[in-house]
Amino acid sequence: MTQIAETPRDEQAKVESWRLHVLMEAGYPLPLAERIAHSSADLHHAVELLRRGCDAETAAEILI
Repeated sequence: MTQIAETPRDEQAKVESWRLHVLMEAGYPLPLAERIAHSSADLHHAVELLRRGCDAETAAEILI
């Protein structure tokens, strides 16, 4: 069985894809979810802001 090593870039893309999915599930529109997913913003904080009633635009301003 051949094993293919993943590059750090591949791993980063997977993480950002997962973050994007979580953010969209939380209720962020795609453009904001993409910006947040590609940033160093705390994912749990991003979800919590919406859960507590913060609108997505304001949450993105706080996070980024």
